[in-house]
Amino acid sequence: MKKYLLALDQGTTSSRSMVFDMQGRIVALAQQEVPTHFPHPGWVEQDPAAIWSTQLATAREAIRRAGVAPNEMAGIGITNQRETTLLWHRQTGEPLGRAIVWQDRRTSAQCAALSAQLGAGVAHERTGLRWDPYFSGTKLAWMLDHLPGARALAEQGLLAFGTVDTWLIWQLTRGQRHVTDVTNASRTLLFNLHTRQWDDVMLKALNIPRSVLPAVCPSSHDFGMTDPGWLGAALPIAGVAGDQQSALVGQACLRPGMAKNTYGTGCFLLMHTGHRPTPSANGLLSTTAAGLDETPAYALEGSVFVGGAVVQWLRDGLRAIADSVEVEALAAGVPDSGGVVLVPAFTGLGAPYWEPEARGMLTGLTRGTTLGHIARAALESIAFQSTAVLQAMNRDTQLQGGAALTELRVDGGASVNNLLMQLQANMLGIPVVRPAVTETTAWGAACLAGWQTGLFEHPQAWAEQWKAERIFEPQWSEDEIRTRLAAWERAVKQATMPT
Repeated sequence: MKKYLLALDQGTTSSRSMVFDMQGRIVALAQQEVPTHFPHPGWVEQDPAAIWSTQLATAREAIRRAGVAPNEMAGIGITNQRETTLLWHRQTGEPLGRAIVWQDRRTSAQCAALSAQLGAGVAHERTGLRWDPYFSGTKLAWMLDHLPGARALAEQGLLAFGTVDTWLIWQLTRGQRHVTDVTNASRTLLFNLHTRQWDDVMLKALNIPRSVLPAVCPSSHDFGMTDPGWLGAALPIAGVAGDQQSALVGQACLRPGMAKNTYGTGCFLLMHTGHRPTPSANGLLSTTAAGLDETPAYALEGSVFVGGAVVQWLRDGLRAIADSVEVEALAAGVPDSGGVVLVPAFTGLGAPYWEPEARGMLTGLTRGTTLGHIARAALESIAFQSTAVLQAMNRDTQLQGGAALTELRVDGGASVNNLLMQLQANMLGIPVVRPAVTETTAWGAACLAGWQTGLFEHPQAWAEQWKAERIFEPQWSEDEIRTRLAAWERAVKQATMPT
């Protein structure tokens, strides 16, 4: 009996592959870094060949380390950095240029122009998103207009667009399948959240020919078979979801009102909202949740652009620490931030502020300020931003007659930082729950594949396996929460003032 699942987790900083057993245990893991290029201020790019080669290499290595035969894999689940945009030739499979990463801000002016021309609400009403460089649509439009020959090739039907999932499926099937899933499609600015089809109004606004777009499938689906030459056997690609929606599945947040926050390069807080999209009046996004079949599923999302990346800045920019794991001890060396507030708007501010031109701000410095105070302010900035998102989420759900969130499930690399998780619980005033298995993004993709291939009889099969490793209870009074959040909001206003 086939009893293993292979998860491909293609993230912003690395490609990883994991072999899971049916109990959600990691049998083997392999990881390789993916280089990122910054050719101009605000531009962020990656080599499509590097994305593919590192993902393939880690998949082969994970299978080897697991000590199981490739044909013992029931199926493959893919989860990926979302919004990152690729364009390639259908006949040769060659990319026309580097992938434009989700953090890239080169289309800010185009987004502002579209908002002024068509109205700020058009994108939100049709796609659940906003006119922002974060999403794939304006990145694709830029590629078609700036890469040599791209527009002419697209008009001839010779180009294929995809987010990272689509690129990996194309490679794994040797060009046989040009497909994506509903979660990745819903992050493009091109997908109508209500009809669940590519949207003609948005395609016209961005001058994107329909011929470049992939077919859209449920997240648990037959996405094709891998070429046997890649992994030693023809394996079904049976589950696909963007990383944040995949983590929602892996955290067993399968019912409306359940929410998780992933602390990675950025922070991404998602709340399951059921079978209808919930419009946001508070700066959040409505997005598609991973679907196990054709039944619609939706979520509210708040995206923090700089989460764990602020720790990388401490390491690489300020050289305050030699390794990211040192930040907790440095920050714990002081009882508080000493009045220092850091707004890490290195690439603008995401939800709920949506200020693409905001820039980083460090306030409250005195002669007594130490690196410890700045490190603690950096960790607090992650928790402050996530708190602002959750407060907006509570306001939206209460407008719809729902209840405020009573606990937050957490995952991602920075969730292992106990000080950060305690700060988060303190600011939210609700328990923060860290699961025993924090690789929830990859596990979510594996679950989607396991459902499609019949390895799991029902979704509750993995919900029943979910267990808490630690619960962080809030320790601040309501007065302290209000005082600290007010200081944060004052600093945000300073960071968003025009220079």
